[in-house]
Amino acid sequence: MRFAWLPTLAIVLLSTTQVVLAHDGPDPLARWRFDSESIVPQSDKAISLRARRGPDGTIVGKHQILGKKYDETLYFAGGESGVLLAENHKDAQKYLPTEHMTVSLVASIDQPQKWGGLIGVVQDNGKNESGWVVGYNEEVFTFALRGTEGTDRLTYLAGKTKYEKGKLYHVVATYDGKLMQLFVNGKLDAESNAQAGPIYYPEQTPFVLGAFCDSDEVNGHKGRIREIVLYDLAAKPAWVAHDFEHNANLTSLPAEEVQEPLDFVMKPYLQFGTQTSMTVMWRTNRPGSATLYYGETDECPQKIEVADAKEIHEIKIEGLEPETQYFYRTETRLKPEDEPLSSEVATFQTAVKRDTPFAFAVISDTQGNPKVSGTVGDYAWAQRPSFLLHAGDLVSTGKNESHWTQHFFPSMNPLMRHVPTFPVLGNHEQDAKFYYDYFSLPAPEYYYQFRFGNSDFFMIDSNRNVGPDSEQYKWLEKALSESDATWKFVCHHHPPYSSDENDYGNLWKTNKSTRGDLDARQLVPLYEKYNVDIVWNGHIHSYERTWPVRENKAVVAGAPVYMIVGGGGGNLETPGPVRPFFMNTVRRGHHYVMVRINGTKLEFQAYDIENRLFDEMVISKKTVSDN
Repeated sequence: MRFAWLPTLAIVLLSTTQVVLAHDGPDPLARWRFDSESIVPQSDKAISLRARRGPDGTIVGKHQILGKKYDETLYFAGGESGVLLAENHKDAQKYLPTEHMTVSLVASIDQPQKWGGLIGVVQDNGKNESGWVVGYNEEVFTFALRGTEGTDRLTYLAGKTKYEKGKLYHVVATYDGKLMQLFVNGKLDAESNAQAGPIYYPEQTPFVLGAFCDSDEVNGHKGRIREIVLYDLAAKPAWVAHDFEHNANLTSLPAEEVQEPLDFVMKPYLQFGTQTSMTVMWRTNRPGSATLYYGETDECPQKIEVADAKEIHEIKIEGLEPETQYFYRTETRLKPEDEPLSSEVATFQTAVKRDTPFAFAVISDTQGNPKVSGTVGDYAWAQRPSFLLHAGDLVSTGKNESHWTQHFFPSMNPLMRHVPTFPVLGNHEQDAKFYYDYFSLPAPEYYYQFRFGNSDFFMIDSNRNVGPDSEQYKWLEKALSESDATWKFVCHHHPPYSSDENDYGNLWKTNKSTRGDLDARQLVPLYEKYNVDIVWNGHIHSYERTWPVRENKAVVAGAPVYMIVGGGGGNLETPGPVRPFFMNTVRRGHHYVMVRINGTKLEFQAYDIENRLFDEMVISKKTVSDN
């Protein structure tokens, strides 16, 4: 059955009212109006979107009703916002099309993104592609679908009509078992016959509105949605044109810039602390003037004001006393007379003097798993480190803004609001601008040095060239040669030594493996020449500690120890089947580590996701003992 009869019906009923037309067609599988009548509180925290037909959903994230009655729309604020209809689409299976489908919707886009979604039941992970989604990319509307008899991947239709931010559009996507079509404002915008047969659904994936969401990604919609209707029939172009007529008054309205209430995108956190300074950063959803209050009591009697209106706020406090506890809070205003957006009062301590003991946490590869990264971050904060060292892959996709604002910073804020974070770039950061915007580091930022207590830390970008003729190699050699620190540490993402099963050669199919990153291994002679104590790495999502290694041999003492601490959240990896010469301890599992330094003594401990100790080491400048 098709919508072929609808154009004829429309002609017959031209003399009747629009209400009759609206009710005289086929019943949809589901229909949602995004207005005040449809939004019902479920509890103190949960809010429901009641369907006109089909499944109700739970509204997630920040949202607001806009417009007057009969013209209301629901505005979603992006991030991880949207409407969850079913965590597993099979729980709402009777409302999903099987062989043919039509989606009709009215929506606006305020924030273009590579993978934007308005309604979907989709899985798009590498070769695992199935389901369907109607959404948009950075410029146009899109419709993706996979059939059982078409290609073995999703076919993504991208329209030709470039949308204007903030403007409402009528979008229709259809599939009749042979042909996919995408219409924008009543006109055909794209089509494809690459797919055929019934819709090929995933084994398990969420059913959502107002988001692109699969098993490992949530890209919430930022913009308005007026209505979404889902049919199990394929509409003809004449029906689409007629459906557009009912919404033409909305699509003819000028673009509307939605003014969200001032709020935090990222709450205040600390950067690059020294003995006499600390930098505080935060981001708001609208540009505003900023004031940082601080002092030695929670009244925070001193202040620094920045009048320039910005979204990303960065204020450096100078003239502080070494190893001293301070309090701070922030205020942001759109206008001087407005009520400020205020943060909670938090604390920090300036860096210690050379002869004072201190401790720090090391975490890596927090990417795309805020539940795990938040857990290990909270455990680390409970041990009161002086700072956090992060060995890269902070996020899954560095060029995806939501991975910073929704994954990394919210999960790590309980730790980062109290202690400064010193990161290096991983490959997943993609050298994205967000990294440089959200961290305040010495130029050129992708490599730098800092001193804490009696220790020097040398931070390297192992995604760039690190060979003997490279800028980083020459800088590192000079910096190491000039260091008079008791302890010398280096941090970069890729490990010179690793027993991983397949990153450097598949050890389940051959005995050939480089046993680590050969580019990063070019730095090893510098570590041995200038007596580096520990090299911190990530990239491999497991834990590994080597014996001291010199000239490619394990020694008892007096050589660098290499540690992979990639258990901050990424999908776990496994060591190979045999034990290489450098391996001391290896462990599969999420984790974090703590390092404690008192003069010439270093204590190291590693903790799992249950906060249980699983490895420890003590190094003295005279002896080394493993427990």
